[in-house]
Amino acid sequence: MHRHYNGLKTVLLLGGMWVVLLAIGWAIAGATRNSVFIVVFALVGLLGTAYSYWNSDKLAIRSMRAVPVTPQQAPSMYRIVHELSQRAGQPMPRLFIAPTMSPNAFATGRNPEHAAVCCTEGILQILDERELRGVLGHELMHVYNRDILTSSVAAAVAGIITSAAQMLQFAAFFGGGRGEDNRGGNPLVGLLLAFLAPLAAAVIQMAISRTREYDADEDGSALTGDPLALASALRKIEGGASQRPMDPADQKLVNTSHLMIANPFRGGSVSGLFRTHPSTADRVARLEAMARGGGSAGGR
Repeated sequence: MHRHYNGLKTVLLLGGMWVVLLAIGWAIAGATRNSVFIVVFALVGLLGTAYSYWNSDKLAIRSMRAVPVTPQQAPSMYRIVHELSQRAGQPMPRLFIAPTMSPNAFATGRNPEHAAVCCTEGILQILDERELRGVLGHELMHVYNRDILTSSVAAAVAGIITSAAQMLQFAAFFGGGRGEDNRGGNPLVGLLLAFLAPLAAAVIQMAISRTREYDADEDGSALTGDPLALASALRKIEGGASQRPMDPADQKLVNTSHLMIANPFRGGSVSGLFRTHPSTADRVARLEAMARGGGSAGGR
């Protein structure tokens, strides 16, 4: 495992999202001529971040309706995670299974001592033990690289920004441009921010998320010593998810989707810019290069 500067990435990610959030507060303050909204949005961001920090694991597990499992209920999963966590010299996370046949897996939690790894029933059915080991190695490295917390908090802040942008649209339509002393309450500025703010938050989050998938692929494969197992698993997961996608209308699933090892929704015509995950073909190519002795699984 090598350094991925996740601390710097965390600062840049959350800093960028806070700038967007405060810009929305400023725009609403201008539209309504009430500066209290700047303070309100700062407090909302602070409270939302704190709540997500302490409850990131519970929120993600609850969104998938996952249940904890014992070694007797999931012997292979337990055996693999116990072996890999010992090899990494890290505490073993809690294990969960989500009752969906859409194949996927994710890790969550604010640190290795408060982490959880969740597999769906679907992924446990379609993967053999070697492939499952590759997937679990990937998820454990998300935990040990300490990037799960950032992704969870970013998702919560992005949700706040989206809700705030909707408020901004309302304020721009009904609260701005009235009277002669309208100071900075240009409804066009408010509308522009309302549409661009959630987009900016999503792009910031997605860019970091995609980079971290490459990191976890590489470090997870180094932990298991078997990059081709993960490559094979990713192919199966993509095929299974396209046949049995999760419901994109379920906002809780959408908020959790960036944590999963692969895109849980049917790809459709969504542009690569808006995907939270790199393409499976790109990830597989990097893993195959790693297996051929290329060292790093590719440049970033």
